[in-house]
Amino acid sequence: MAKQVATRRLLTPTGGYLQGYDYTLNPFVGCAYGCKYCYVQALPVARLRSERWGTYADAKPVDAGSFLRELRRAKQRGGTRIFMSSSTDPYQPLEWRIGATRTLLTAMQSVPELLDFLFVQTRSPLVARDAEILAALRHRILVSVTLETDQEDVRRRFAPRAPTVRARVRAIEALRAHGIPVQVAIAPLLPCSTDFPRLVADLADFAAIDDWFIGDGSNGRRSRALGVEQWYLPHERAAWYHPAKARSFAELLAAQMPRDRIFLHQQGFLPPDMRLPFDERIDPQDA
Repeated sequence: MAKQVATRRLLTPTGGYLQGYDYTLNPFVGCAYGCKYCYVQALPVARLRSERWGTYADAKPVDAGSFLRELRRAKQRGGTRIFMSSSTDPYQPLEWRIGATRTLLTAMQSVPELLDFLFVQTRSPLVARDAEILAALRHRILVSVTLETDQEDVRRRFAPRAPTVRARVRAIEALRAHGIPVQVAIAPLLPCSTDFPRLVADLADFAAIDDWFIGDGSNGRRSRALGVEQWYLPHERAAWYHPAKARSFAELLAAQMPRDRIFLHQQGFLPPDMRLPFDERIDPQDA
Protein backbone atom coordinates (compact mmCIF):
# COMPACT_ATOMS: atom_id res chain seq x y z
CA MET A 1 0.00 0.00 0.00
CA ALA A 2 1.34 3.42 -0.95
CA LYS A 3 2.21 5.72 1.91
CA GLN A 4 0.64 9.19 2.04
CA VAL A 5 2.30 12.19 3.62
CA ALA A 6 0.35 14.92 5.36
CA THR A 7 0.31 18.32 3.69
CA ARG A 8 -1.86 21.39 4.10
CA ARG A 9 -1.42 22.58 0.54
CA LEU A 10 0.00 21.44 -2.75
CA LEU A 11 1.11 24.79 -4.18
CA THR A 12 4.31 26.09 -2.60
CA PRO A 13 5.41 29.71 -3.21
CA THR A 14 8.74 29.80 -4.98
CA GLY A 15 11.56 32.06 -6.10
CA GLY A 16 15.35 31.90 -6.38
CA TYR A 17 16.44 29.56 -9.16
CA LEU A 18 12.82 29.20 -10.25
CA GLN A 19 12.28 32.92 -10.63
CA GLY A 20 9.34 33.73 -12.85
CA TYR A 21 7.17 31.06 -11.24
CA ASP A 22 4.60 31.70 -8.56
CA TYR A 23 4.49 28.15 -7.20
CA THR A 24 6.03 24.71 -7.33
CA LEU A 25 3.78 21.66 -7.41
CA ASN A 26 5.17 18.36 -6.11
CA PRO A 27 2.63 15.51 -6.01
CA PHE A 28 5.15 13.20 -4.31
CA VAL A 29 7.84 13.34 -1.65
CA GLY A 30 11.01 11.54 -2.68
CA CYS A 31 11.79 9.92 -6.00
CA ALA A 32 12.13 6.25 -6.84
CA TYR A 33 14.39 7.00 -9.81
CA GLY A 34 17.12 8.07 -7.37
CA CYS A 35 19.52 9.39 -10.01
CA LYS A 36 23.01 9.44 -8.52
CA TYR A 37 23.52 13.09 -9.34
CA CYS A 38 20.15 14.46 -8.20
CA TYR A 39 20.62 17.74 -6.30
CA VAL A 40 17.52 17.11 -4.16
CA GLN A 41 19.34 14.48 -2.09
CA ALA A 42 21.44 17.28 -0.58
CA LEU A 43 18.43 19.41 0.37
CA PRO A 44 16.63 19.36 3.75
CA VAL A 45 13.57 17.69 2.20
CA ALA A 46 15.73 14.60 1.67
CA ARG A 47 18.31 14.90 4.44
CA LEU A 48 15.64 14.89 7.13
CA ARG A 49 14.57 11.41 6.04
CA SER A 50 16.23 8.34 7.47
CA GLU A 51 15.84 6.39 4.21
CA ARG A 52 18.45 6.66 1.48
CA TRP A 53 17.51 8.94 -1.42
CA GLY A 54 15.98 6.91 -4.22
CA THR A 55 14.49 4.24 -1.98
CA TYR A 56 11.18 5.98 -1.33
CA ALA A 57 8.46 8.00 -3.03
CA ASP A 58 5.42 8.91 -0.97
CA ALA A 59 2.22 10.33 -2.39
CA LYS A 60 0.68 13.53 -1.15
CA PRO A 61 -3.10 13.44 -0.68
CA VAL A 62 -4.59 14.92 -3.84
CA ASP A 63 -8.21 15.94 -4.08
CA ALA A 64 -9.32 17.72 -7.25
CA GLY A 65 -11.85 19.96 -5.53
CA SER A 66 -9.43 21.08 -2.83
CA PHE A 67 -6.72 21.71 -5.38
CA LEU A 68 -9.02 23.84 -7.54
CA ARG A 69 -9.94 25.96 -4.53
CA GLU A 70 -6.26 26.40 -3.80
CA LEU A 71 -5.58 27.27 -7.44
CA ARG A 72 -8.44 29.79 -7.48
CA ARG A 73 -7.08 31.53 -4.39
CA ALA A 74 -3.64 31.66 -5.95
CA LYS A 75 -5.05 33.19 -9.11
CA GLN A 76 -6.86 35.84 -7.08
CA ARG A 77 -3.66 36.67 -5.21
CA GLY A 78 -1.76 37.41 -8.39
CA GLY A 79 -0.74 34.53 -10.64
CA THR A 80 -0.50 30.82 -11.29
CA ARG A 81 2.77 30.15 -13.07
CA ILE A 82 3.59 26.68 -11.80
CA PHE A 83 6.70 24.47 -11.97
CA MET A 84 5.88 20.76 -11.67
CA SER A 85 8.02 19.41 -10.14
CA SER A 86 11.03 20.85 -8.33
CA SER A 87 11.91 18.07 -5.88
CA THR A 88 10.39 14.93 -7.36
CA ASP A 89 9.34 13.51 -10.71
CA PRO A 90 5.60 13.99 -11.23
CA TYR A 91 5.57 10.75 -13.19
CA GLN A 92 7.02 8.45 -10.54
CA PRO A 93 6.48 4.72 -11.05
CA LEU A 94 3.95 5.14 -8.21
CA GLU A 95 1.93 7.45 -10.46
CA TRP A 96 0.80 4.39 -12.46
CA ARG A 97 -1.32 3.34 -9.47
CA ILE A 98 -1.98 6.59 -7.61
CA GLY A 99 -2.80 8.91 -10.50
CA ALA A 100 -2.00 12.02 -8.42
CA THR A 101 -0.47 13.96 -11.30
CA ARG A 102 -3.27 12.96 -13.64
CA THR A 103 -5.82 14.17 -11.09
CA LEU A 104 -4.08 17.55 -10.88
CA LEU A 105 -3.86 17.92 -14.66
CA THR A 106 -7.49 16.94 -15.11
CA ALA A 107 -8.48 19.55 -12.54
CA MET A 108 -6.51 22.24 -14.38
CA GLN A 109 -8.02 21.14 -17.68
CA SER A 110 -11.52 21.55 -16.23
CA VAL A 111 -10.95 25.25 -15.42
CA PRO A 112 -8.08 26.28 -17.72
CA GLU A 113 -8.54 29.99 -17.06
CA LEU A 114 -7.16 29.45 -13.54
CA LEU A 115 -3.80 28.39 -15.00
CA ASP A 116 -1.40 31.01 -16.30
CA PHE A 117 1.42 28.61 -17.22
CA LEU A 118 2.55 25.09 -16.28
CA PHE A 119 6.08 23.75 -16.74
CA VAL A 120 6.11 19.96 -16.48
CA GLN A 121 9.57 18.50 -15.81
CA THR A 122 9.97 14.72 -16.02
CA ARG A 123 12.17 11.91 -17.24
CA SER A 124 9.38 9.36 -17.35
CA PRO A 125 7.68 7.90 -20.43
CA LEU A 126 4.50 7.77 -18.36
CA VAL A 127 3.94 11.42 -19.32
CA ALA A 128 2.69 10.17 -22.69
CA ARG A 129 -0.27 8.54 -20.92
CA ASP A 130 -1.66 12.03 -20.28
CA ALA A 131 -1.07 13.33 -23.79
CA GLU A 132 -4.74 14.13 -24.41
CA ILE A 133 -5.03 16.16 -21.21
CA LEU A 134 -1.77 17.97 -21.90
CA ALA A 135 -2.87 18.66 -25.46
CA ALA A 136 -5.99 20.40 -24.15
CA LEU A 137 -3.67 22.71 -22.18
CA ARG A 138 -1.11 23.11 -24.97
CA HIS A 139 -1.27 26.91 -25.03
CA ARG A 140 -0.55 27.10 -21.30
CA ILE A 141 2.15 24.46 -20.85
CA LEU A 142 5.62 23.31 -21.76
CA VAL A 143 6.59 19.68 -21.17
CA SER A 144 10.32 19.25 -20.52
CA VAL A 145 11.68 15.70 -20.75
CA THR A 146 15.17 15.00 -19.44
CA LEU A 147 17.41 13.21 -21.94
CA GLU A 148 21.01 13.59 -20.82
CA THR A 149 22.52 11.25 -23.40
CA ASP A 150 21.65 8.93 -26.26
CA GLN A 151 23.93 6.20 -24.93
CA GLU A 152 22.24 3.55 -22.82
CA ASP A 153 25.45 2.43 -21.12
CA VAL A 154 26.04 6.01 -19.94
CA ARG A 155 22.47 6.28 -18.69
CA ARG A 156 22.89 3.07 -16.67
CA ARG A 157 26.08 4.39 -15.10
CA PHE A 158 24.69 7.75 -13.96
CA ALA A 159 20.99 6.97 -13.47
CA PRO A 160 20.56 3.19 -13.28
CA ARG A 161 16.92 3.28 -12.13
CA ALA A 162 15.78 5.94 -14.58
CA PRO A 163 13.76 5.06 -17.70
CA THR A 164 15.69 4.01 -20.77
CA VAL A 165 16.72 6.38 -23.53
CA ARG A 166 14.48 4.57 -26.02
CA ALA A 167 11.41 4.82 -23.79
CA ARG A 168 11.90 8.55 -23.30
CA VAL A 169 12.38 9.16 -27.01
CA ARG A 170 9.14 7.35 -27.75
CA ALA A 171 7.31 9.41 -25.13
CA ILE A 172 8.57 12.66 -26.65
CA GLU A 173 7.44 11.53 -30.07
CA ALA A 174 3.99 10.72 -28.68
CA LEU A 175 3.69 14.16 -27.08
CA ARG A 176 4.77 15.92 -30.26
CA ALA A 177 2.23 13.88 -32.23
CA HIS A 178 -0.47 15.45 -30.05
CA GLY A 179 0.78 18.97 -30.77
CA ILE A 180 2.17 19.46 -27.27
CA PRO A 181 5.19 21.81 -27.02
CA VAL A 182 8.15 19.74 -25.82
CA GLN A 183 11.59 20.62 -24.56
CA VAL A 184 14.46 18.15 -24.33
CA ALA A 185 16.39 18.88 -21.12
CA ILE A 186 19.99 17.77 -21.59
CA ALA A 187 20.56 18.30 -17.92
CA PRO A 188 23.18 17.43 -17.02
CA LEU A 189 24.95 16.91 -20.32
CA LEU A 190 26.54 13.44 -20.24
CA PRO A 191 28.82 11.68 -22.72
CA CYS A 192 26.92 11.03 -25.92
CA SER A 193 27.40 10.14 -29.56
CA THR A 194 28.01 12.57 -32.42
CA ASP A 195 24.43 11.82 -33.53
CA PHE A 196 22.88 13.21 -30.34
CA PRO A 197 22.48 16.82 -31.56
CA ARG A 198 20.56 15.61 -34.59
CA LEU A 199 18.32 13.43 -32.42
CA VAL A 200 17.53 16.36 -30.10
CA ALA A 201 16.78 18.64 -33.05
CA ASP A 202 14.42 16.07 -34.56
CA LEU A 203 12.62 15.49 -31.26
CA ALA A 204 12.27 18.88 -29.63
CA ASP A 205 10.65 22.27 -30.00
CA PHE A 206 13.25 23.57 -27.52
CA ALA A 207 16.47 22.34 -25.92
CA ALA A 208 17.84 23.17 -22.47
CA ILE A 209 21.47 22.33 -21.70
CA ASP A 210 22.96 22.24 -18.23
CA ASP A 211 26.14 20.96 -16.58
CA TRP A 212 27.76 20.10 -13.24
CA PHE A 213 29.20 23.57 -12.76
CA ILE A 214 26.69 26.36 -13.39
CA GLY A 215 23.83 23.89 -13.17
CA ASP A 216 24.43 22.62 -9.66
CA GLY A 217 23.93 26.08 -8.20
CA SER A 218 27.24 26.06 -6.33
CA ASN A 219 29.91 26.47 -9.03
CA GLY A 220 30.46 22.73 -9.08
CA ARG A 221 30.94 22.20 -5.33
CA ARG A 222 27.73 20.23 -4.88
CA SER A 223 28.59 18.01 -7.85
CA ARG A 224 32.07 17.34 -6.53
CA ALA A 225 30.64 16.48 -3.13
CA LEU A 226 28.44 13.87 -4.78
CA GLY A 227 31.49 12.39 -6.50
CA VAL A 228 30.20 12.75 -10.05
CA GLU A 229 33.70 12.71 -11.53
CA GLN A 230 34.21 9.08 -10.52
CA TRP A 231 31.34 7.93 -12.72
CA TYR A 232 33.15 8.92 -15.90
CA LEU A 233 35.36 6.44 -17.67
CA PRO A 234 38.98 7.61 -17.86
CA HIS A 235 38.77 8.52 -21.55
CA GLU A 236 35.54 10.50 -20.98
CA ARG A 237 36.67 12.67 -18.08
CA ALA A 238 38.83 15.20 -19.90
CA ALA A 239 36.44 15.44 -22.84
CA TRP A 240 33.19 15.85 -20.93
CA TYR A 241 33.81 16.99 -17.36
CA HIS A 242 34.65 20.66 -17.78
CA PRO A 243 32.74 23.98 -17.65
CA ALA A 244 32.99 24.81 -21.36
CA LYS A 245 31.28 21.63 -22.53
CA ALA A 246 27.69 22.89 -22.27
CA ARG A 247 28.36 25.89 -24.52
CA SER A 248 30.33 23.83 -27.03
CA PHE A 249 27.47 21.33 -27.22
CA ALA A 250 25.03 24.22 -27.72
CA GLU A 251 27.09 25.29 -30.73
CA LEU A 252 26.88 21.79 -32.18
CA LEU A 253 23.14 21.77 -31.60
CA ALA A 254 22.78 25.17 -33.26
CA ALA A 255 23.91 23.58 -36.53
CA GLN A 256 20.82 21.37 -36.33
CA MET A 257 18.06 23.61 -34.93
CA PRO A 258 17.35 27.36 -34.57
CA ARG A 259 19.63 29.11 -32.09
CA ASP A 260 16.72 30.95 -30.48
CA ARG A 261 15.31 27.60 -29.33
CA ILE A 262 18.44 26.60 -27.42
CA PHE A 263 18.93 27.65 -23.81
CA LEU A 264 21.74 27.24 -21.30
CA HIS A 265 21.49 26.56 -17.58
CA GLN A 266 18.75 28.42 -15.69
CA GLN A 267 17.38 29.96 -18.88
CA GLY A 268 16.08 26.57 -19.99
CA PHE A 269 13.82 26.28 -16.96
CA LEU A 270 12.29 29.75 -16.90
CA PRO A 271 8.87 30.59 -18.34
CA PRO A 272 9.18 31.10 -22.12
CA ASP A 273 8.64 34.86 -22.00
CA MET A 274 11.60 35.30 -19.63
CA ARG A 275 14.18 33.24 -21.51
CA LEU A 276 17.25 34.41 -23.41
CA PRO A 277 18.79 32.04 -26.00
CA PHE A 278 22.34 30.95 -25.30
CA ASP A 279 24.01 33.44 -27.65
CA GLU A 280 22.13 36.43 -26.20
CA ARG A 281 23.54 36.21 -22.69
CA ILE A 282 26.89 35.83 -20.96
CA ASP A 283 27.33 32.75 -18.82
CA PRO A 284 28.87 33.32 -15.39
CA GLN A 285 31.81 31.17 -16.42
CA ASP A 286 32.46 33.43 -19.42
CA ALA A 287 32.20 36.74 -17.56
